[in-house]
Amino acid sequence: MITLQKYLKQSATYKFFTQFWVLFEDFVDTVGKITQVGLHVFKCILKGEIKLNELFIQCDRFGISSLPITLSIVGMTSIIVASQVALEMVKQGGSHFVGLLMTMLIVREVGAIMSGFALISMIGSSLASELATMRVTEQVDAIDVLGVDSISYLFVPRVLSGILMMPLVVVIASVFGVILGAITSDIFAGLTYRAYFDSAWLGLYMKDLGVCLLKAATFGGTIALISCSCGYFASGGAKGVGLATNKAVVWSFIAIVIIDMIFAMLFFF
Repeated sequence: MITLQKYLKQSATYKFFTQFWVLFEDFVDTVGKITQVGLHVFKCILKGEIKLNELFIQCDRFGISSLPITLSIVGMTSIIVASQVALEMVKQGGSHFVGLLMTMLIVREVGAIMSGFALISMIGSSLASELATMRVTEQVDAIDVLGVDSISYLFVPRVLSGILMMPLVVVIASVFGVILGAITSDIFAGLTYRAYFDSAWLGLYMKDLGVCLLKAATFGGTIALISCSCGYFASGGAKGVGLATNKAVVWSFIAIVIIDMIFAMLFFF
């Protein structure tokens, strides 16, 4: 029996399920911590425990600093899609639907999701590594020793700045993407700007704009909350900082994709 157990523990199947169970436990633990911290953060926001100076600093970081990379990613995505879609639709006699299709695609999905990916890569990883470094160097412990609520002090400005600034970033990126879509359609398919923008408004409603802004605010708060939580609970020195940053990026990507799917099911089905 002992020999059989030894062989079983050395098998690939046993190792696979063991690793899967460890990942599942880590998932449950991470979700529980993020939920607990999130409830505390929003409780502090509702109470008005907001440091305006720190909030303005984080808003500049979340909005202005991230704008170049966000515009680059959304703009290049719009160019890629428009260069392929516009030419084929013009060939098939659907030129009067190009602007409609591009605008709906950018406003509903590309603007928000690509901006989210850009912010995760630049801001989310930065937030996680920053708080993880503070944790492993015992700066967070020092804040707690001074009698200051470290979650309120560190999380509230960052999460609130994500909620406030992400919609603004998405609006600017979406407008930029729509304009680049028009330019690309003119270059590759010979579609006039007037034809593009005349059709752009045919299928765009206030509901689309409202859902876009709500989704963007949700993305911003989620990215900041997950990134800060992963950094806040880091341990293990420099290696722990790296693991926390990696976890923050991975979980943020997964979270906004799931949230995007939920929004699509709730509002467009």
